[in-house]
Amino acid sequence: MADAPILITGGAGFIGSHLCDALLDKGYAVRVLDDLSTGKRDNLQLGHPRLELLEGDVADAALVARAAAGCQAVVHLAAVASVQASVEDPVKTHQSNFIGTLNVCEAMRLNGVRRVLFASSAAVYGNNGEGQSIAEDTPKAPLTPYAVDKLASEQYLDFYRRQHGLEPVVFRFFNIFGPRQDPSSPYSGVISIFCERAVNGRPITVFGDGEQTRDFLYVGDLVQVMIQALEQDAVEEGAVNIGLNQATSLNQLLKALEQVVGSLPTVSHGPARSGDIRHSRADNARLLARFAFPKPTPFVEGLARLLGKA
Repeated sequence: MADAPILITGGAGFIGSHLCDALLDKGYAVRVLDDLSTGKRDNLQLGHPRLELLEGDVADAALVARAAAGCQAVVHLAAVASVQASVEDPVKTHQSNFIGTLNVCEAMRLNGVRRVLFASSAAVYGNNGEGQSIAEDTPKAPLTPYAVDKLASEQYLDFYRRQHGLEPVVFRFFNIFGPRQDPSSPYSGVISIFCERAVNGRPITVFGDGEQTRDFLYVGDLVQVMIQALEQDAVEEGAVNIGLNQATSLNQLLKALEQVVGSLPTVSHGPARSGDIRHSRADNARLLARFAFPKPTPFVEGLARLLGKA
């Protein structure tokens, strides 16, 4: 299996393309399945002799089965990542976010592929655990179709583990940031939106007092953990939170951003958005126990890399 490719669904997107680059650098062959609805060709090393791009949707079961054929592992990142889109059109997003996962499971079963990394989300916790470090056994309370699909996907992966011998590694992402995040969507991560506005001198609006906190992790650090998960001889049962167990407020984010760009445009505060979680922080004890977690990239350095200033 040394020359067999690793399939990355959503591999032309933000996280997937960084993983693709790292795997190619390590000598792996990579097959990317992406419908390019949000992923970009420019994110990929097209023309690389060990990179193959298949254009299409994970909702297409036959295509997913062909994509998984001959692969040694799968990294399933493809999803409609917009929570708001799932609220506005739950049927359409369900096709990618849940049916797509089921298609991946079936394709792996049919092709005898065992190892799969799955991008789940801290959204499965809902408001449970808010204000404290959230552990993996925190009760699940998905509040949106996006979160429901992620949790249901986790449960299907566990079924395929028990029934068919799949080896799922389920990562619950908190707030990943870095280059190639698309700030054009109003539902993008707050870091990419603030950075784009700061660079272009456009006013920045903070919803609420700015003291709401998130657990930010640089994408390069995540990629190192993902490669470990692919290369481990065996995997342990149970999802893993992906975060630093550090709370960073939006006001602290703005101060760090100011260090990178020199000065900020006008910052104003609007009313807090209904339903926004005020505090979110990952208990990462399981992450640290299962993986050799790298020394985290300093927050300011990560912002500088995102902005091409490092």
